[in-house]
Amino acid sequence: MAAALNIQKGTSKHSAYDLRDPNAEAIERHTLAVIVDNEAGVLARVIGLFSGRGYNIDSLTVAEVDHHGHTSRITIVTTGTPAVIEQIKAQLGRIVPVHEVHDLTVEGPSVERELALFKVTGGGEKRVEALRLADIFRANVVDSTLESFVFEITGTPQKVDAFAELMRPLGLVEMARTGIAALSRGSAGAP
Repeated sequence: MAAALNIQKGTSKHSAYDLRDPNAEAIERHTLAVIVDNEAGVLARVIGLFSGRGYNIDSLTVAEVDHHGHTSRITIVTTGTPAVIEQIKAQLGRIVPVHEVHDLTVEGPSVERELALFKVTGGGEKRVEALRLADIFRANVVDSTLESFVFEITGTPQKVDAFAELMRPLGLVEMARTGIAALSRGSAGAP
């Protein structure tokens, strides 16, 4: 329930006091775009950097972006203090097959999207309500049986989360998410 109310750690909806340590550095969420050689073992080395140092990955997407140049783009969403984020970027840049590291969070405006599939089962009014909400969220029905629907939705992670919360009481039984794909806005940025 705390996530839905957007309550910060160390506070509660019932307290007027902020119990967080005022000397602690704020934890920030950053989206990193890493351009790497498309070869065996590169992803394992990048992920090993995170796991070996106890850094968390909130979202990870990988795809080849240049067939002729054999390069791939790894989009990583992670959290940490500003010092930890700088350390992550510096260590990523030292890995041999890494060509570029871009912090989309600090380089300017960016666009983030995520694709998700939701399987919702049920009948009667719940089925009608699921279709109505899907229409409001601009989700597509990609599979339908007499007992279930599979919805496809694309949007910000917050939109996907909101859709999931509304589908839970209507019979959400399974969900698959791609992770975040992100690009900087405008003409500048990573390839």
